[in-house]
Amino acid sequence: MHPPKTRTVMHWLFGQLRPYKWQVTIALIALIVSAAAWLILGQGIKAVVDEGFVANNAAQLDHTMLMVMGIAAVGSIAIYFRFYWMIWLGERVSADIRQKVYTHLLSLSPAFFAKTRTGEVISRFTADTTLLQSVVGMGLSMGLRSSITFIGALFLMLFSSPILTLYVLIAVPIVLLPIKLFGTKVRVYSKNSQDKVADVGAYVDETLHEIHTVQAYSHEEIDKTLFRSRIESVMDAAHFRIKYRALLVACIMAVSIVAITIVAWVGAKQVLTSELSAGELTAFMFYAVMAGGAVATISEVIGEVQKAAGASERLMELLNTQTSIESPQSPIALPANVKGEINLKNVNFHYPQSKAAPVIKDLNLQIKSGERIALVGPSGAGKSTLFQLLLRFYDVSGGQIALENQDIKLLDVSTLRHQYALVPQESVIFASSVKENIAYGRPNASQVDIENAAKAARAHDFINDLPEGYETNLGERGTRLSGGQKQRIAIARAILADRPILLLDEATSALDAANEQHVKLALEELMKDKTTLIIAHRLATVINADRIVVMDQGEIVAIGTHKELVASNLLYREFAQLQLVS
Repeated sequence: MHPPKTRTVMHWLFGQLRPYKWQVTIALIALIVSAAAWLILGQGIKAVVDEGFVANNAAQLDHTMLMVMGIAAVGSIAIYFRFYWMIWLGERVSADIRQKVYTHLLSLSPAFFAKTRTGEVISRFTADTTLLQSVVGMGLSMGLRSSITFIGALFLMLFSSPILTLYVLIAVPIVLLPIKLFGTKVRVYSKNSQDKVADVGAYVDETLHEIHTVQAYSHEEIDKTLFRSRIESVMDAAHFRIKYRALLVACIMAVSIVAITIVAWVGAKQVLTSELSAGELTAFMFYAVMAGGAVATISEVIGEVQKAAGASERLMELLNTQTSIESPQSPIALPANVKGEINLKNVNFHYPQSKAAPVIKDLNLQIKSGERIALVGPSGAGKSTLFQLLLRFYDVSGGQIALENQDIKLLDVSTLRHQYALVPQESVIFASSVKENIAYGRPNASQVDIENAAKAARAHDFINDLPEGYETNLGERGTRLSGGQKQRIAIARAILADRPILLLDEATSALDAANEQHVKLALEELMKDKTTLIIAHRLATVINADRIVVMDQGEIVAIGTHKELVASNLLYREFAQLQLVS
């Protein structure tokens, strides 16, 4: 697949300015006024030379100097408005793109995140959008100002001396040649450079999040070496981008200086032969220098634009990534009072990245409303995958999953997931307050409801011992809590959410013996009148389940109560003999 052309990419980027038409209009008016002021300044300089110095007229010189200062003041005021609004637009566009990318990422299925590193995505959020902010805020402003300046200067040069202007115009195509030769290469190497920076970001994200493992295995020196190799890879990629951008600017500057020097030499000869006045030559050279400076600025902006095109392309790739899980256009409504009846018919599944290896095979299971089902089996049996299919993080490869006798593919995804409360084995704690963590599934819950949920989860006492109680910030990934405390916060979250179906992935695994009994009582209260599926790694926690489903290699090999399975199923009996005291 060919990457989009620079024109397409930049059309998308500058298309983000459409909602801010009046701000763009103010910025453009200010830009035109400021450019025009500096162009008119050239005529003031001409008047100073011809009517002041050459004519030896002091009064006229004073009058002309005041006029020049007035023009400069107008230009300066216009620059303020141009600078303010262009920078504001750059910040605004960058913020809008970040919002769009984040919103889109939230809609993508876990299949996307299984193959894309979080650190790389974060890099696109930070480095890429910051680059676009610079281009829209400064690059666009400088490019437009320089374009207006160049066109205006060219017109006024033509007015001053058509012959000298012709010489200048001959140099223009020569200036455009390096832009054509090196501009595309700058874009290609810019994208490559940004990709390498993203790789560095992903590596930093991974090592810092797993710092305990890094330090526990004394892996620091190896990580330093690996990081250094990635940094050098960034420098290697940047080398080529810098090289071609430097060549671009140097070639344009060289051509511009040579052209201006030749024009000045020809103009000086015309002054000596009285074909031009000294003031006209001074004004012409003023405009020629302005035109040359404008071209040089445009060349630098083109380099920035090519770099931004690479960053925009990466963001467009992210925004154009299609989610594999979508709500139907006309979703079927669930009953107002969902009972939690689930039916799995001939369910087959393999992960998208490994189609040859089925994880779930011909699975049939009917779960009644209010029933407690325990899933047991060795690692890799498909228990956690089943949870992901129920939540529709992935779609089944074959068969059907029904909730309340409705195929879950026909339901709105958000509505479907709103029926489940999940307590994972590794409790997820966000870098916010205790209160916000517990209320995650019910943000508008009252303080009383939050505290009642915490009490039911036997978390209220240790929360009150925290420095700021329920307002205590728990740090990234809950670093201020022990494993058992995290688990009780997660259980309180599920209790407060009060949803008809519970998914418990060994919800007491991180608790000590003393707390485990308390939480078991809380879970008993929580599970009343709710359909509950429990992934059990310890059989002691599920002996009293209504039914125990034994899974192995993606298949159901037995279903029954604890006593029935001990008597009839060899795999379950082995588990029981290993874990339970006779």
